[in-house]
Amino acid sequence: MEEIKVSPDYNWFRSTVPLKRIIVDDDDSKVWSLYDAGPKSIRCPIIFLPPVSGTAEVFFQQVQALTGWGYRVISLQYPVYWDLMEFCDGFRKLLDHLQLDKVHLFGASLGGFLAQKFAEYTHKSPRVHSLILCNSFSDTSIFHQTWTANSFWLMPAFLLKKIVLGNFAKGPVDPKMADAIDFMVDRLETLSQSELASRLTLNCQNSYVEPHKIKDVAVTIIDIHLRQFHGTRYAAIDPAMVSAEELEVQRSHLSYNQDPEDNQ
Repeated sequence: MEEIKVSPDYNWFRSTVPLKRIIVDDDDSKVWSLYDAGPKSIRCPIIFLPPVSGTAEVFFQQVQALTGWGYRVISLQYPVYWDLMEFCDGFRKLLDHLQLDKVHLFGASLGGFLAQKFAEYTHKSPRVHSLILCNSFSDTSIFHQTWTANSFWLMPAFLLKKIVLGNFAKGPVDPKMADAIDFMVDRLETLSQSELASRLTLNCQNSYVEPHKIKDVAVTIIDIHLRQFHGTRYAAIDPAMVSAEELEVQRSHLSYNQDPEDNQ
C-alpha cells in the first residue's frame, strides 16, 4: 500500500493547485480555505463539502479527475460556525465573493447535510442547482446526540477526535479503503479543537431538512453501504465487477457475523 499523503498524485495536486484563504465575515477569524481548479469561465461549478473529519484536501482525487474532463471544481474547508443559519449566511457570502450565482454541491456526511440546509436556506432565491449526497442524512436526530450538541465546545481535542474516530470502519478492509482511512485520520489530526467541536455541534444540534423547500433541486444520492454485501446473495453488483481480492476481504469480514441465509 502507498500512503496517499506521500503519493505522486497528492504531491502533484498540492504543487499545482493553490490553496486560497478567504474571509467574508466581519469576524476575521472565520477563514474559508479552498482549492479552485478548472476553467474560471465556468460560473456554475461543483463545490465539495467535507465530512466532520475532512479538510479541503480530501477530495483531491475528484478535483483531479473532474478538471481533467473540463469541469470547474471547488473543494473547501469551512471556518468555525456554531449555528446552521450562521453557516448558511457565511456560505452565501462566500458564493457572492466568488461571483457564483448558482452551484452544484457535493456533500459527504455533514457536508451533505449542510448542502441540503443551504439549499433550504436559499429556496426563495435559489443558489443550488443540484445536490450530490454521499453517506449523508437529513435529520440530526438519527445520531441521538441532540442533547449533547451544546457541550462539544467544552470537550478537549483528544476526546472530540476519539468521538469522530469511533465512526470509522473497523475490521478488515481492502487496501484502497485502508489507505483512504489513514488519509482521513491524518487530515483529522490537522483540525483544531474549535473546528472539531463546531462541526460536531452542527452535526448534532436539533435540525432537519424541510423537503418542500428543496423539491425543485435535482438530487443524486451516493451510498457506498452496498459494498458490505459484495460476495453474498444480497449483492447489488455483477460479481464480475468485483475483484477477487476484495471478495476475499469481504468473506473474512463476513466470517465474524455470518448470516445463515447466505449459505442457502
